[in-house]
Amino acid sequence: MPNYNQPMLRPEALKGKRIFVTGGGTGLGRSMTRYFLELGASVAIGSRKLEVLEQTARELEAETGGKVLPLACDVRKYNELEEAFARTRETFGGLDVLVNNAAGNFISPTERLSHRAFDVVVDIVLKGSYNATLAAGKHWIENKQAGTVLNIVTSYAWTGSGYVVPSACGKAGVLAMTRSLAVEWAKYGIRHHAIAPGPFPTEGAWDRLIPPGMEEQFDLSKRVPLGRAGDHQELANLAAYLVSDFGQYLNGEVVCIDGGEWLQGAGEFSQLSAVPEAMWDAIQAGIKSKTKTANRSGSGAKNGPEAGQ
Repeated sequence: MPNYNQPMLRPEALKGKRIFVTGGGTGLGRSMTRYFLELGASVAIGSRKLEVLEQTARELEAETGGKVLPLACDVRKYNELEEAFARTRETFGGLDVLVNNAAGNFISPTERLSHRAFDVVVDIVLKGSYNATLAAGKHWIENKQAGTVLNIVTSYAWTGSGYVVPSACGKAGVLAMTRSLAVEWAKYGIRHHAIAPGPFPTEGAWDRLIPPGMEEQFDLSKRVPLGRAGDHQELANLAAYLVSDFGQYLNGEVVCIDGGEWLQGAGEFSQLSAVPEAMWDAIQAGIKSKTKTANRSGSGAKNGPEAGQ
């Protein structure tokens, strides 16, 4: 029985780490926060909804025995992030890791979007990520402190995707920032990584992104070569490794964790996996028949006059 839903790192692998997770109150942010706490880190979580953050903090502290600091902040506003990071340093004595997880998305034909709708998604995804990265990075550089930034992007940051164009634009920008700053800020001891998750369904959010009546087309057992969605612990394991001291020689890496979904979609003939086994016998028999016919035609042509004569 596979144990992919089990913790990967040894206990206390993140002991002493001070981590800030944007969008840490729900979904994947909450799952990463829980595992960071289990590994000994202190974690601040930020978003605009303080009540959600406070409830998450109470629950995770009870579950893990760790320390969670809930901080209301809008990642689109640089000064609010500066204030949140300052409070994190005051409470925990410093900040070692930033996880840019906050995101926004909705599906729509692009021509139906207003420019304001486009702004909402890009501002949260891209502006929010560079605001947080600058606010944390400037302080680390000024104080000669090493740090780690982990960005959560998506597999379509490479390829683009119709119907989620604002998100694709924002995530592609975050991916470019990850690789650019990995080089520029390495001299300061600041590492940058990104994780590109495939389908990791979260309560409510996944359902909102699937149009009613199209559940069959979005069936993960068909879309993902491994035949399943990702387990939150799998992503949390990867995130914890990348921000831990075990990953010190990794820098600028973008890890796609999607069960092969992206590669299947990119493959010209990947959809042939839907062909039943029995049908392949008929297909191959047909190919052999056509090959023999072509060979016989080719033989006759060689014995006859050359074309054009």
